[in-house]
Amino acid sequence: MFDVLLARWKQGHRTMRYPAGPPPELPERFAGRPTIEASRCTPECGRCVEVCPTGAVGFGSAGHDVRIDTGRCLFCRACEAVCDAGAIVFSRDYRMAASRREDLVVRDAAERAAVELGEESRRLFGRSLRLRQVSAGGCNACEADTNVLGTPAWDLGRFGIQFVASPRHADGLLITGPVPENMRHALQATYDAVGRPKLVIVVGACAISGGPYADHPEVHNGAATLLPVDLFVPGCPPHPLTILHALLELLRKIPESTGP
Repeated sequence: MFDVLLARWKQGHRTMRYPAGPPPELPERFAGRPTIEASRCTPECGRCVEVCPTGAVGFGSAGHDVRIDTGRCLFCRACEAVCDAGAIVFSRDYRMAASRREDLVVRDAAERAAVELGEESRRLFGRSLRLRQVSAGGCNACEADTNVLGTPAWDLGRFGIQFVASPRHADGLLITGPVPENMRHALQATYDAVGRPKLVIVVGACAISGGPYADHPEVHNGAATLLPVDLFVPGCPPHPLTILHALLELLRKIPESTGP
């Protein structure tokens, strides 16, 4: 026991200061919220639309107002790579979650989407939040980045947020994966087992829209087609910082000065 305590003392403090301090350093290849400059776009080009594997990139009725649906986006940056005009650039902004599905669509000069929770729900869940994680046919990438939040460096529990083993002990669900038909009943039964009021949080492109499996006959294009969703966290997979920020913002535990 003494050796264990001595080893921990030598290791020092491992938990990051965020959100009271700066966020952890992001990897060099991190692709955050895309930015669009429509004035640089040439509508007749259309290469960004052609290379997108999930149909996340498109044009509005004006013809030149390119937009990216981050709920479908895999953040592969193929559209950025083929845009010689530089109209599409993926930023380093990890703050990408939204409470409304339509707010995940990024347009020219679009403001960052809002994460909102009703006052009564925030009163009930703001001090502590217990979530049951459901992997609805995911590839384990979103699941892995969610599990990272339980490590000493991230220490999700210090905010009163924990994952539980039973939906009957949970305040809501955190869902990953495109929800194939074989998981539909299991997901619905898990949701029904959570007491009311309850939250539903979907993490990753698959859980939001079906991701690369969208419109497959065996896939339900994400959880929102089956359940009411309170929080959408885009990414493929989302970085743990994106997930953590979304959860803390939902509960209003983010200082106003915190940013990328």
